Amino acid sequence: MRKHLWIGLLFVGLVGCDQTYLPKPSGYNRIDLPVHSFEKLSVGYPYQIAYSSYSIVEADSFNLAEETWVNLNYQDYGAKVHLTYKRIGDQVDFKKLSNDAFRLTSQHQVKAYGIEETILLTPEGYTGVVAELTGEVPTQFQFFVTDSTKNFLRGALYFNTAMKNDSLSPVIEFIKEDMAHLMNSVKFVD
Repeated sequence: MRKHLWIGLLFVGLVGCDQTYLPKPSGYNRIDLPVHSFEKLSVGYPYQIAYSSYSIVEADSFNLAEETWVNLNYQDYGAKVHLTYKRIGDQVDFKKLSNDAFRLTSQHQVKAYGIEETILLTPEGYTGVVAELTGEVPTQFQFFVTDSTKNFLRGALYFNTAMKNDSLSPVIEFIKEDMAHLMNSVKFVD
């Protein structure tokens, strides 16, 4: 009886295990993203924008003296879009603001695989510059929109996490589309 049991177990072991075991490759969690929808920024700012309804407008806590600086907080995704506004005039000129924007972007060259800059014209006729950064950088997308004479609005996307950008890729692309819509909706209030 014992001999038949051993033969039966051996037979089941040989027949039941005809595939070799392969471990599953590492993967990332699935991220379900909503359909894009937008709201208009409330009055009281020297600019009007249409921002993502999935973000919360917050005063920028970095520089409370700048009342026109805001953060668009994507709480569900651990991301923020920092928007800084400057009035071009006697105290601040366009050249200094644009040089600062390019300098802030170039500071990421140490970790960036590449920085692709694009110049565009918004529907309102403003000039915009977009910088897309690739690699393990803290900001993957930056831009500024200006009329070159009175107004300068800069935006940068940051995440609250040190995760690999591969895992954040769907969220980065989602927010980049929101930021592109925001750029195209900018209207300066004089």
